[in-house]
Amino acid sequence: MQRVATVHGGEPNPLDSNGLCLLSLDGGGVRGLSTLYVLKGLMDRLNQARPANSPAKKPCEVFDLIGGTSTGGLIAIMLGRLEMDVDECIAAYIKLMKMIFDKPSKPGLLGIFGKIKPVFDAKKLEDAINEVINDCGAKPTDLFNDEAGWGCRVFVCSITQENKDIVRLRSYGGDSGIQATICQAARATSAATTFFDPVSIGARRFADGALGANNPVDEVEGEASDIWCKETGDLKPLVKCFISIGTGHPGKKAMEDNLFKFASKTLPALITQTEHTEKRFIAKWRQHYDNKRYFRFNVDQGLQDAGLAEFQQQGLIESATEGYLDHQAVALRVRDCVENLKSKQGATDLNFTEDIRQYQKNLAFRGKWKGRARWQVPFERNIKFTGREELLSDLTQKLEQDSDTTKKSAIIGPGGMGKTQLVLELAHRIRRQYAVFWIPVNSMANLQTAYHKVAQNLRLSGCEESGADILELVQTYLSDETIGPWLLVFDNADDIDMWTSPLTPGAGAKRLIDYMPRNRYGAIIWTTRDRKLATEVARENVASVQQMDESGASEMMRNYLIYPSRIEKDESLLTGLLQKLTYLPLAIVQAAAYINVTGESLKNYEALLSSQDDEAIEILSEQFEDDDRYTDMENAAAKTWLISFEQIRRRSSLAFKYLGFMACVDSKDIPRSLLPPSERSSLKKQIDAIGILDAFSFITRHEDGSAFDLHCLVHLVTRGWLKKNGELPAFHEQAVMRLSEVLSDTSEKNQMHRRLYIAHAQYAVCVEKKCSKEEVDLAGKCGACLRYDGRYREAKSMYQIVLEYREKVLGPDHPDTLTSVSNLALVLSRLGEYEEAEALHQRALQDRERILGPDHPDTLISFNNLASVLTRQGEYEEAEDLHRWALQDQERVLGPDHPDTLITVNNLASVLTRQGEYEEAEALHRRGLQGSEGIQGPDHPDTLVSVSNLASVLNHRGEYEEAEALHRRALKDRERVLGPGHPDTLTSVSNLGSVLTYQGKYEEAEALHRRALQDRERILGSGYPDTLISVSNLALVLTRQAKYEEAEALHRRALQDRERILGPDHPDTLISVSNLASVLTRQGKYEEAEALHWRALQGSEKVLGSGHPDTLVSVSNLASVLTRQGKYEEAEALHRRALQDQERILGPDHPHTLLSVSNLSSVLTHQGKYEEAEALHQRNP
Repeated sequence: MQRVATVHGGEPNPLDSNGLCLLSLDGGGVRGLSTLYVLKGLMDRLNQARPANSPAKKPCEVFDLIGGTSTGGLIAIMLGRLEMDVDECIAAYIKLMKMIFDKPSKPGLLGIFGKIKPVFDAKKLEDAINEVINDCGAKPTDLFNDEAGWGCRVFVCSITQENKDIVRLRSYGGDSGIQATICQAARATSAATTFFDPVSIGARRFADGALGANNPVDEVEGEASDIWCKETGDLKPLVKCFISIGTGHPGKKAMEDNLFKFASKTLPALITQTEHTEKRFIAKWRQHYDNKRYFRFNVDQGLQDAGLAEFQQQGLIESATEGYLDHQAVALRVRDCVENLKSKQGATDLNFTEDIRQYQKNLAFRGKWKGRARWQVPFERNIKFTGREELLSDLTQKLEQDSDTTKKSAIIGPGGMGKTQLVLELAHRIRRQYAVFWIPVNSMANLQTAYHKVAQNLRLSGCEESGADILELVQTYLSDETIGPWLLVFDNADDIDMWTSPLTPGAGAKRLIDYMPRNRYGAIIWTTRDRKLATEVARENVASVQQMDESGASEMMRNYLIYPSRIEKDESLLTGLLQKLTYLPLAIVQAAAYINVTGESLKNYEALLSSQDDEAIEILSEQFEDDDRYTDMENAAAKTWLISFEQIRRRSSLAFKYLGFMACVDSKDIPRSLLPPSERSSLKKQIDAIGILDAFSFITRHEDGSAFDLHCLVHLVTRGWLKKNGELPAFHEQAVMRLSEVLSDTSEKNQMHRRLYIAHAQYAVCVEKKCSKEEVDLAGKCGACLRYDGRYREAKSMYQIVLEYREKVLGPDHPDTLTSVSNLALVLSRLGEYEEAEALHQRALQDRERILGPDHPDTLISFNNLASVLTRQGEYEEAEDLHRWALQDQERVLGPDHPDTLITVNNLASVLTRQGEYEEAEALHRRGLQGSEGIQGPDHPDTLVSVSNLASVLNHRGEYEEAEALHRRALKDRERVLGPGHPDTLTSVSNLGSVLTYQGKYEEAEALHRRALQDRERILGSGYPDTLISVSNLALVLTRQAKYEEAEALHRRALQDRERILGPDHPDTLISVSNLASVLTRQGKYEEAEALHWRALQGSEKVLGSGHPDTLVSVSNLASVLTRQGKYEEAEALHRRALQDQERILGPDHPHTLLSVSNLSSVLTHQGKYEEAEALHQRNP
């Protein structure tokens, strides 16, 4: 029995099909007939709702537990232990009541447990019970619990004479230890005081259970808890339907004086007054009552005068009960009760608590998946899938095993062996329990495209933005254990370098394998032809797809043939045919597809196989390049392909053209919109052509029909055939032209659409060693798309292709060549490769000045670009001169408000900020921001650069509040426009963290700096200059929080890498020298700190000048460490110098100036110069 609840597509609640159905039956003598009539009404309606001709269900087939007291206990035994239907039970009950209550044997006296003479003859009761038992084919001496494993459990309540405790006698295992026969159990529960003698079972005596539990709902609840949830006692979540049936409201009669009447009527009326139990229990089970899972039926009018022993009132009881059931309110409850019981499918397993726990867990999971696609597999289920059951079973067991981390498996085997189909079948089998994601990985571009789709369908925040790290977004989401179980499939993972090589340069860069989510409820499966890759990613969890045997291959062929009767005519030929196909699934599928489409016999198809040109087959087979494939398999795949291919070519020229086109792009995720339009072919012909390729099993359609996959072997052999016949160049050219067309719109709004084609463009450009002009143009467009997405390393390779071609074909001085030089330099600068970027920008500038002239817009752009890379290298004076030159000419040539002019305004302001010329820098940034907002809009990336840069100069000027507001604006808009992982966004993250640090908001600042560092390491690499800025900034905020050890380690890392990458005299390197010295000072390591501060000061004076703000910070820092060492005179002189220059350059109210005031006051105090120290102290706010 499957007990795993699911969350796919609206999870069926296991409670509805397998939840507990409990039945509680009150005691009440003859009025027990009312109980049976109510139950008959329920069961009749339930059986009427069952499908026609299906057998009627009995109560023992619906209820898991029936408990009763007194005559309710008798009914419970008949329905549950003796398995009667309700009509049989009514007839037996009437007969039994007549035999027992025909007439009293003697008058009774008031008393309990032997102090009273019973009214009725116990022998008659026993005889009547035995007769009922015999009629049912059982024996009175049969044990009530015969350990036969009855589907319906029954218990009855009785009272022990010894201690007057309620005892439950059970038809199943329990801990009472009472071995009662069926008859003894029936006597024990119905031995009503004043009516019958108690019954002895072994050494113990029992009386009517009604004295303690006439309405036994509490006993039923307790018993069910002991059976199904003894450890937790939490029964309510397990209960599907709880029905309590009474014997009619007896009324509240006054106690009567006559002793006999008190004993025979008033006492039973008091005992059976169960309404307080009913009200209390309904209150306790109110939620179940309201949710139509708890029902209480009890005739409220008409039975007040029906005594417990007045069997002659049968007609009255039936009439009153029918009237009760016909009452509108009761009829609605009956309808709801029947509707509940209809979905009961079988007995409730003893482990049902675990089912419900899993269901509730999955309900929690469901909240995480609301609005998100759990099933992202592009293929429908292959209903013809054959065999591999043992391997499927092993994989399923691995998925279900408990684990402390992600479960990983790899499936290896030669191409065409059925690895993909195997995992596809597994995915469909588990899709109700698991979220499933399918990633084709025949290329990095294809993988990234698939990841984008997954992220989109998961609605991951930021996935739509340029520069977003989709791999990490998906990894983070799937690592959340609250989302429940999932399966991630990487299909066709054959390139080990893709998984094991760093995705970005620099030490510590992450590999693709490092992006695998970690989640003990998750599983990852790779399909691959490479055993080395399999063991690398899955260790020992590698399974091989073995060659099919003849039986499996035969079954597969029969499944794939539309008319299997063809085999019956040529049964003897099947074995030989399958041998020639080498039992290879791909070959069998294509052979069957050919036979289905053409109607050829097995005999004729075998003849076609034998007649193929051996030389052609050998050439085509060479295309497979599969180390794990056998020669005969290669030949089989090539032969079946060739036979089908020739048929396709004859049937539809358009299908042939589509196949040739697909062979010249990536084999996975080929968008239907990419197929070349055909003016000569109608829409019907286009649809028919795709249908033919599908019919011959050459392509696999995605479920939504928007894209196709070409099996890797079909892709390879098609290229081989086209090459052999000289047709490959034409198809390749067509693919390149089509890709150039769909990538021609480079606008921001078209970026998501372009991503569908990038992988195919990369394939088309890189597949041939020699590139045509059209391929080079496509590489340029592809590079622009990749650059926009922040995929700089891939963009670099595209731009290098373009530059190499244009230098060779157009010449080094052609304007288009110089544009390529500039584009490559921009990408290199983004990657931190400054020296090569500078050299290329120098080349572009010199050649443009010479060829285009000094005033040409492109030349002025080159001035600006060169100046920017010089700024990044700390060569501020030369950068400033170039920016001023460019700005002056752009204002003259293009105008003061041209976007290129405004970019130069911004760049000049940035280099001025680096030199401490904050006033002019601020004015320029405000001009640039105002102009960009007016011309390009407030959300344009260039505008946001201006916002960020203005905030930075305000931060340097100590205007922290306005700076913070601008940085928050820039960050918010960049996250929305560019994406959370874009380098410019990370710059805003870092800048906001810095201004918060200056304001003492350390916790938020630290969080932002850690985010910036983590993302920059991942996207750019650990040695990238911007990454080192984040290392340094994080160390600074940690120092402010006295986390000195971590801060020191980070400062040493930043210094070491900056010395190596930027050089020992770069301004950023000198900042790291100073920062490291400061944290050493905080730790009392004064000698090393002093040496570093002297180095920082001397370097800053040489590189930046003695009046630069950073130089003055070094002066102040050196003075501080001298103060710590008691070198007060030297420290005082340095503090006075810092204060004097900061007042002049930064102003008297700048935070740095005020800090110098405080530092000078402190050193004066140390020297006993209190009067001047106090005056300085009073000056500070």
